[in-house]
Amino acid sequence: MAQKHNLILLGVDSLWADHMSLYGYPRLTTPHLDKFARDAVVFERNYSPHIPTTPAYATMLTGMDCFSHTAVALRHKGPLSDRVSTLPEILREQGYTSTCVGFSGNPSSRGFDSYLNYAGWGKWEERPSRKAENLNDVTLPELDRLAQGEQPFFLFLRHMDPHSPYLPPQPFERLFYDLDPCDPARTSIQPVMEFKPFCDYFATWMPPGITDADYVIAQYDGAIAYLDACIQRIFQRVEELGLAENTLIVLNGDHGETLMDHECYFDHHGMYDCTLHVPLVLKHPSLPRGLRIPGYTLHQDLVPSILEVLGIESNTAFDGRSVLPLIRGERSSNWSDFYITECTWMRKHGWRTPEWKLMVALEPDFHFKPEVELYNLIQDPNEDHNLAESEPGVVAALRARMEAWIARREAETGTTNPIHTNLNWHGSKDHDGPFTSSQQAYDTLHIGDPGTAARLQARDTPAA
Repeated sequence: MAQKHNLILLGVDSLWADHMSLYGYPRLTTPHLDKFARDAVVFERNYSPHIPTTPAYATMLTGMDCFSHTAVALRHKGPLSDRVSTLPEILREQGYTSTCVGFSGNPSSRGFDSYLNYAGWGKWEERPSRKAENLNDVTLPELDRLAQGEQPFFLFLRHMDPHSPYLPPQPFERLFYDLDPCDPARTSIQPVMEFKPFCDYFATWMPPGITDADYVIAQYDGAIAYLDACIQRIFQRVEELGLAENTLIVLNGDHGETLMDHECYFDHHGMYDCTLHVPLVLKHPSLPRGLRIPGYTLHQDLVPSILEVLGIESNTAFDGRSVLPLIRGERSSNWSDFYITECTWMRKHGWRTPEWKLMVALEPDFHFKPEVELYNLIQDPNEDHNLAESEPGVVAALRARMEAWIARREAETGTTNPIHTNLNWHGSKDHDGPFTSSQQAYDTLHIGDPGTAARLQARDTPAA
């Protein structure tokens, strides 16, 4: 019997593909991943359809969409649906052992044999925040242990760089910025610090007296470069242990990041492409080297793709599709259009095509944005010009397509669309049910410190 190959999945939190030099960003943020990709397959249009972390990883680790696994909110109540199996559960049936690093206590991390944690947050007084090094300190000994075992293994790493707080160590903090971040002549940070729901959180990790938002963006880029350097140590250890020829290595992001984009300051809510566009890279001896795939892929494609590369047959009818036909040139794209949801600080859903993006608010949001947004992604790739009022026909057509898709998925799964049933998605102790106005949402939602941010991602924990 042929030896079963191992799996290392690097899940990177808040990694916007457009800020990676691997995806054409002008700053050299990912030199090691750029080199890694020369021996791998890169998917150029890979998207996270369900924002943020909890539903994103639920999709990545089940091969299912939100109708099947039922997770749409960061603060998901209860477990994932027992009708779905997670990747570690599937692989266990094939004789694999599994370890999850940095993602315990979240319903989307169900099914691993071992859970290891590390310090993945920080604040200004504790800078720098050596998240990626902390992950390596836990991961490398575990990788050694798994390599010595007789079972094939699945090692899942949930990286917390470049997730905020962006506090990378030197030289990465100043790698892309050499000015005075507190120069009074610069005022770009002002609207950030005036945004009541987040300003207290920002004050815990941004420099006291900061005036220049470009410094914070440079720190985000520096955090990516720091992550890149630390991931190289993992790649190096894989080589040292002689695992390269029998291991599938996957890099995937759970969601991107909004920096100064769309007033969703330095976070990952909203369904703009800065939040949806994430990297996907696969490296395995059976796969081509240096191939870039321009077709559309989604998170739910990951599990069926991994199983096909590993040569594991499954009777599961996944919602996603293997990417191997794209690699073999048998299909140009896995998706032509797709359903998107967001339930972090707002509750919205929408429909994305190669040309158009429709976003519909299911309750008023704390940014006071219009109920319906429509963007032409070809003419306006940054999504700056809302065409909902001037293109009512396009809105109607996309909305009809979305509603037909929802109706079909509800019929197929026997489950009401979970975006309509998670009415306490916000987790606020001071408010019950949907918000009735943007002002109410603005006055209610608040994140005060990194500790609160960490707890938001734990099971059934209300927001502060």
